[in-house]
Amino acid sequence: MKKTFFSHDKNFYAALFPLLIIISLQNLISYSVNMADNIMLGAYSQNALSGAALVNQVFFLIQQAAVVIGDGLVVIASQYWGQKRIEPIRQITGMVLKIALGLGIFLIILCSLFPETILGFFTSDTTILAEAGSYLQIIKYTFLLYLATQVLLSALRSVETVRIAFVISCVSLVVNVSINYTLIYGRFGFPELGIQGSAIGTMISRCLEFFIVFIYVIKTDKKLKLFSDKAVFHIDKLLRSDYIKVAVPVFVSGMLWAISVPMQTAILGHLSSDAIAANSVASTFYQYMKVVVLAMSSASSVMMGKAVGKGNLDEVKAAARTLSVLNVGVGIILGAILYFTKDFLLAQYTLSPTAAQLAEQLIIIMAVVMVGMAYQMPVGSGIIRGAGDAKFSLYVNMISTWGIVLPLSLAAAFWWKWPIPAVVICLQSDQIFKGLPIFLRFRSYKWIHKLTRDK
Repeated sequence: MKKTFFSHDKNFYAALFPLLIIISLQNLISYSVNMADNIMLGAYSQNALSGAALVNQVFFLIQQAAVVIGDGLVVIASQYWGQKRIEPIRQITGMVLKIALGLGIFLIILCSLFPETILGFFTSDTTILAEAGSYLQIIKYTFLLYLATQVLLSALRSVETVRIAFVISCVSLVVNVSINYTLIYGRFGFPELGIQGSAIGTMISRCLEFFIVFIYVIKTDKKLKLFSDKAVFHIDKLLRSDYIKVAVPVFVSGMLWAISVPMQTAILGHLSSDAIAANSVASTFYQYMKVVVLAMSSASSVMMGKAVGKGNLDEVKAAARTLSVLNVGVGIILGAILYFTKDFLLAQYTLSPTAAQLAEQLIIIMAVVMVGMAYQMPVGSGIIRGAGDAKFSLYVNMISTWGIVLPLSLAAAFWWKWPIPAVVICLQSDQIFKGLPIFLRFRSYKWIHKLTRDK
């Protein structure tokens, strides 16, 4: 048993750890773009911070849309990569790219026609809404390029090409921080634009990200050679059917969860302005640690898809067990880091005494939550879904999030009138309601499904 519980395949570890490290660094740097906005706006004014936080809830949905359509691509493409078959990967990538472009155009139109309705869902504070509106009017034009960029990066990730994503994130961070510093505060003779300066910095960064990855795919990439022939523009009916079978439950599951997150913000936003600011600060630090968990999930999905594609069932199981144990260890480390650095992190913000005290309480809660999240997300969305079982996550998200967590949180906030920390505990209780069924499903090994078609 000791010889088979963990994977003893040296090639597995040789592929896993570089993949995990690079994706973690890429996620860390990429999220630092948001952190830079958050800290600079927090130092500028609390209303600017809260306004950007509201718009970031909208952008969060777009990020999740990019993640789920990209994950559907990775689940299938990584299995073909395990078989060293490139042509199907090109065709699936072309199809997903068209979906991303259509979605991006739709979102820009939606935010142009109904900005007040969208933002008004999160708060009724007119001062914060004014700040958020000026931010959204600029940031909405980045949605299209962001979606296209993420699809191309997902295609590259499915064939274990991840360094370019790290390079892009580094360039984006430097550009964004420089422009933010210049335009938010009005340095070097430029006007002081506040929240609009932050939006301009983000827009320029997103444009640069797309330009770099597009040039890389055309000129440098040697694995996919995505635009080397017309295959990327050809839609094979069988491949389209395969993608839809995977992508629909992945998309619905991801969006069910993603929509619930802004709803959680809306619950806190209707309690007090201090709750909005405190949650924005606490969530920022939590998300910073979470990027490593997301990397575990992404790396697990690629590794499991590749293993299933090769067809060695024993190695698939051993690899999955190895990854699940690593997840728990990562969660404990991240939770400890979040807890012991909270005082230093809070010192970077200008908050009211009430908001500062509340933010500290929420960070402590998030540190505990991190351990559960670090297990259930990489196992559910990485291992189980990456091995071909896309429907299980849909059922878990539907029942735990919408059937239990949100009703419980709404009752705690508006019916029982519980304190804000208690409401946040209810909002984060999905780690319990997801963790147990995910553990039981993992133990069954019924989630291993071959998705590729024979030649």
